[in-house]
Amino acid sequence: MDLYYLPFVSACRSVLMVVKALDLDLNKKILNTRKGEQLNPDFIKINPQHTIPTLVDNGFTIWESRAVAIYLIEQYGKDDSLYPKDPKKQAVINQRLYFDMGSMYPSLANYYYKVFVTGQFGSEEDFKKVQDTFGFLNTFLEGQEYVAGDQYTVADIAILASVSTFDALDFDISKYLNVAKWYENVKKITPGWEENWQGAQDVKNARIAHSNRTRTRNMDFYYSPRGSGCRTIIMVAKALNLELNKKQLRLTEGEHLKPEFLKINPQHTIPTLVDNGFAIWESRAIAVYLVEKYGKDDSLFPKDPQKRALINQRLYFDMGTLHDSFIKYYYPFIRTGQLGDAENFKKVEAAFEFLDIFLQGQDYVAGDQFTVADIAILSSVSTFEVVEFDISKYPNVARWYANAKKITPGWEENWEGLLQMKAMYEAQKTSAK
Repeated sequence: MDLYYLPFVSACRSVLMVVKALDLDLNKKILNTRKGEQLNPDFIKINPQHTIPTLVDNGFTIWESRAVAIYLIEQYGKDDSLYPKDPKKQAVINQRLYFDMGSMYPSLANYYYKVFVTGQFGSEEDFKKVQDTFGFLNTFLEGQEYVAGDQYTVADIAILASVSTFDALDFDISKYLNVAKWYENVKKITPGWEENWQGAQDVKNARIAHSNRTRTRNMDFYYSPRGSGCRTIIMVAKALNLELNKKQLRLTEGEHLKPEFLKINPQHTIPTLVDNGFAIWESRAIAVYLVEKYGKDDSLFPKDPQKRALINQRLYFDMGTLHDSFIKYYYPFIRTGQLGDAENFKKVEAAFEFLDIFLQGQDYVAGDQFTVADIAILSSVSTFEVVEFDISKYPNVARWYANAKKITPGWEENWEGLLQMKAMYEAQKTSAK
């Protein structure tokens, strides 16, 4: 009895658990569909549809996991408990098996498995179908212990394989009370659960590995380590565990004005991100985009409209007030050796006074949690430190700054970029003397 399978595939895992429940021995033959092994001529002779799992039992060939499972039970089961002979019970079991194939698996594939093709999950509508599917399953389980009635059957095994895959991919099953209760029970009583769970973990690990490869390969980041906005993105990427394909542009040599870069960003500014063909610039827009697309949760940019409004206000404050004051007072010195005028310095002080007020009685710049606004403003405030602005005059800012440096991923790289700016600043001071 040969079984062609891949532990990664939930349908294959359901057959393995049925085999375990029947205490059968199989000659397992792994067929790696991700490498196209199912298209080998030898396998196509066995199964012209070239799908797994495929069972060959003494010359008899059958595929489609639910058909394989029922065949094994009817051929080798010591009794009919996993697939009762009663027509009504069989009808309910069959309905649940078709539900698994026609609803559960498609919702899994359409939302979660898209990451293997596009590098990201499916649409909100795809996720809604996942939720609907679990809602149906929750209804099926109302007032009963098993998915097809009052006894444990092959339907429980098949649906367990699917639900455990959702679990491994971090879908919150706890919201569906009947499903959660059933799931905890069948994990304990189903033979072969451990092997099934290992296969489900393989799915999770493959998703993470694929996402990391996609992010690294397709995400080009045009930047300068000295730029405040560029350093913001470096810290945001670090917080999201993203790898950027960094492409440094030397503005002093006019590299941002080259035709090939102007095609990407006609405004010829940095930072500029190109994510799998999608180009976006302006650091705060990039930061929010990365958080919304790649964040594991919404903590850095919460979905709550009021929290978002406050974060957005702080981001606009950073661009239009805090960073702007640096540009007008300190930046001329780096270029010409002359600081801005007294009026410009008052704008620096006013910006820090505003920020000090924002931080009164709170740990973070936009409320009670660390967000993308803290990262952006940290980049700006740290820039003022290297030009010797006295941050200590603003106690709330100083307290926040000391903490933000400790907790923000990527701070060290941010500081390395600032040291390059500081070297330019010190060289200009020496030259001015």
